[in-house]
Amino acid sequence: MFIRESLKQIALVFFSVTSSGFLVSLVALNLVQVETDVNRRLVICGYHPFELLISNLLALLLLIVFIAVYITTLVSFFVTIKHLTLFTFGLMLIGFVYGCYGLLIGSMIKGKLEGVFFIVLLANIDAGWLQNPMYYAEAHNNIIIRYLPAYFPSQSAVIAAFTDYSGASAIFYGILYGAGFLMLALLIFYKKMRIKT
Repeated sequence: MFIRESLKQIALVFFSVTSSGFLVSLVALNLVQVETDVNRRLVICGYHPFELLISNLLALLLLIVFIAVYITTLVSFFVTIKHLTLFTFGLMLIGFVYGCYGLLIGSMIKGKLEGVFFIVLLANIDAGWLQNPMYYAEAHNNIIIRYLPAYFPSQSAVIAAFTDYSGASAIFYGILYGAGFLMLALLIFYKKMRIKT
């Protein structure tokens, strides 16, 4: 499917998706890494590691909703969005996928610099460059691009912004991608935080 819109409008929609992914992934990384010692003490006091990570996820979900609504409001001043609610959901989806990726990196890596490097590396290449609709349409080997985390959320946001087509399959696969990151983050976080008796 090809979209015939001005480059300015496509770029604004693309940048809104990219910025949502970047912001949420960095906040998720920070949520897990900053309070590691406090989380260990909470586990010693009787809290389950899943409870701690789920509480971080709930805080992250509130932030995802806020960022998505805020960016949608700003973009709607400059771009006529066909389906505003679905577009906002597309921004929430990229936030969910990259937020769970940030939780995973924060659970795996101790150092802040290394964590930010992993976030920026994937988010810059994937959401910031390869998912750009202007680049993607001309890519020779776009099969690789379809397996990256930002593919389905960016497709759902662009479909909602400019077309009347259904983005249900993109939303479904995006949720699966984020859930995969979340499960890995839960397992790694649990292994790091559990108390050995």
